[in-house]
Amino acid sequence: MLSRSTLLHLRLPFSLYLLPIYLFAISQTGPIAWPKALLVFFILHFLLYPASNGYNSYFDRDESSIGGLKKPPPVQKELYWVSLILDLLAILLGLIISWQFSLMLLIYGLVSKAYSHPGIRIKRYPWLSWLIAGFFQGFFTFVMTVIGVQDAASVVKELPLIIAALLSSLMLWGSYPMTQIYQHQEDLRRGDITLSQRLGVLGTFHFTAACFLLASSGFFIYFINFYHLNQGILFLACMLPVVVYFGYWYVRVRQTPSLADFDHTMRLNLISSICLCVCFLVLFLLNH
Repeated sequence: MLSRSTLLHLRLPFSLYLLPIYLFAISQTGPIAWPKALLVFFILHFLLYPASNGYNSYFDRDESSIGGLKKPPPVQKELYWVSLILDLLAILLGLIISWQFSLMLLIYGLVSKAYSHPGIRIKRYPWLSWLIAGFFQGFFTFVMTVIGVQDAASVVKELPLIIAALLSSLMLWGSYPMTQIYQHQEDLRRGDITLSQRLGVLGTFHFTAACFLLASSGFFIYFINFYHLNQGILFLACMLPVVVYFGYWYVRVRQTPSLADFDHTMRLNLISSICLCVCFLVLFLLNH
């Protein structure tokens, strides 16, 4: 039986914040083989992401709030081994789908370990960590999902899928610094210089707003070019609650900087994730 500390640090609910990437990927593919699609969903959200979360937590040993966990308990050695076992299970189950999918799971796992491990610790380099996290959680995961539910040839042959994968990364490059905005002191304690630290609190908001505008414009152009104006309008409409909350929070932070905290960040993540999930679920139903 796993300890409560280990279960909490796997942060299963937090993994679901990446669900929009999976939903966007399957909404852009052809006919779905549901057994494969469900297995891909399980591998990503219940094995691969929790393994990455746990491994990161083990080496960070945070004492203040982290993504999805307001009061993290002390980590135990058990967490390290559980994260490796989950990674191994993901790779082995991935072989049921295809060797290409399994290989991509291995690569994702290795990169996530390099992100956290003290011997490499990509996390301490602000722009490099931003680039790698957004690429692998966005473009790479989108392509991995398509390969899982269809095949590798699907991605190579279809330009729209490559553009959609790039848009996934662009969206995450915008949101990534916001996930660091409340951790400045904790990161400095470990010697990690994050992009949000470099940008400052208000700079992080401005950077995210600019990326969000660019990403939203890209999604709108993508949908009206490869689908229909209605899909583009649907995307913008679904993003409206995110814009409203982001603007409200920004105004409050300008008045009271301490409100750039864990609770508001997680609320923004939740609103954004729900809105994107609704949008991509509707698109999936329209396309299938």
